[in-house]
Amino acid sequence: KGVQPLLDGVIDYLPEPIEKENYALDRTKDEEPVLVTGKKDDPLLALAFKLEETPFGQLTYMRIYQGLLKKGNYIHNVNDGKKIKLARIVRMHSNEMEEIDEASAGDVVAMFGIDCRSMDTFSDGNMNLAMSSMFVPEPVMSLAVKPAETKMQNNFAKALTKFTKEDPTLRVKVDSDTKETVLSGMGELHLEVYIERMKREYNVECITGQPNVNYKETISTKAPFGECLFVHLCVLLHQMNPSVLELYPYFELAMVSTTHGRSTYGEKLTILN
Repeated sequence: KGVQPLLDGVIDYLPEPIEKENYALDRTKDEEPVLVTGKKDDPLLALAFKLEETPFGQLTYMRIYQGLLKKGNYIHNVNDGKKIKLARIVRMHSNEMEEIDEASAGDVVAMFGIDCRSMDTFSDGNMNLAMSSMFVPEPVMSLAVKPAETKMQNNFAKALTKFTKEDPTLRVKVDSDTKETVLSGMGELHLEVYIERMKREYNVECITGQPNVNYKETISTKAPFGECLFVHLCVLLHQMNPSVLELYPYFELAMVSTTHGRSTYGEKLTILN
């Protein structure tokens, strides 16, 4: 019984969008703040703040800070430059959708067919302003993750793709040395939430652990290698020169010293007994 009076109170007492100052960031001027007017007739500025997977595809929730969204019009993603046609706009009522033809400043609507990431800004193409900063903090914690069973691999990949679209602070990479999938984020709880979501939403049980480190070994000091024959082959000559080699650590440029000069580490040497 109290829901309707609460909504009436929101309309009567809380400020209108035009009464609240909001600032966009000018990407051409090192993210200098620009006041958003909040007027319907000004160029469009809207922010995608939530993504949801539905049986009909990705549902993008968007708040309009300025201008007008109209079905059939084209909008531009400020972050990646993509041009998108608005095929369907809906107003959400709990879990029900109401089809609408347009929405203006102050409205929160949802749209299908918008391929974007969370916190992307949209305009009508006339401005290069963003409603959120391009700065994304570096991750502070990483976990090696893999599906418990091979048959879960497809859902595992789908989940990671969706989660990284939703959350720019979540990073996924495959370590080129250990071949592990490494999930990085802003802390232990942050990563645990996504591991649990994979289990609940995609039925993927994950095995997690600390990422492995690929250790490499090298010599630590200069060492004499001994006497050998250096074989030099060319079109006309076949030379065999007695040499004495010394091996240097890799961090000292790994030079190989011979009695006949220096050869850079990595050149082919044939050693004969």
